[in-house]
Amino acid sequence: MAVLVSLLAFLMTLLGGVAAMRVRDNRHLVLGLSGGLMLGIVAFDLIPESLEMTRHSPFGVPAPMIGFAAGFVLLHVVEQAVAIHRAHEDEYAPHVHAHGHGAGQAGLVAAFALVVHSLLDGLAIGLGFQSGTEVGTFVALAVIVHKFADGFNTVTAASLNRADRRPAVVLLFANATAPVAGAALGTLVRVPEAVLGPYLGLFAGVLLYLAAAEILPEAHSLHPRVMTLCATGLGLAAVLLVVGLAG
Repeated sequence: MAVLVSLLAFLMTLLGGVAAMRVRDNRHLVLGLSGGLMLGIVAFDLIPESLEMTRHSPFGVPAPMIGFAAGFVLLHVVEQAVAIHRAHEDEYAPHVHAHGHGAGQAGLVAAFALVVHSLLDGLAIGLGFQSGTEVGTFVALAVIVHKFADGFNTVTAASLNRADRRPAVVLLFANATAPVAGAALGTLVRVPEAVLGPYLGLFAGVLLYLAAAEILPEAHSLHPRVMTLCATGLGLAAVLLVVGLAG
């Protein structure tokens, strides 16, 4: 089941990459909706589910919340280490070749980091389904809704100061297939339930960082903010409705 669901992440990544090759605008509503969906999944499903799975509280703090903080900080540290934001500067502007070969290499490093991130996304899907079908479905949804941005950013980063699109195409395909490989791995690795709670908290922290520091700022960049805010609110409301009906 996890591998089949991860195929949707594969398609969404490719869609984002194709969009990056063809257009550089009119995606703010998609990103705003994606950010809202991710925030809703974190607040209304992943954190409550992780707290129910484990009662262990080191230092008086629930273990999933420690994982939540660690996931947020971890992705921030990783992002700063590989300078992913360098790819965003040219996203809405013409390419300037003054940065030279160094900027192109940095773009490839950033794109490769996104591939590794996608592998971990797939692993999260596999482990989520170990927690149950409902949790696995919501984890998969969280992954799927931000794969469009991942595909878009992979092509953008790999294309920095490069006329040749072949590296971007190769890395886009690698990014698209990484969640499928990660999901397959996640179904093979059996994780004790006591570990799944903190892990879901960790994944929730990663999603919150992606939504708050990456997707929503991109969605609001140089675009009408009212419609983008409405799209984000719609995403939050949709998850709340689904969780309410499931409960």
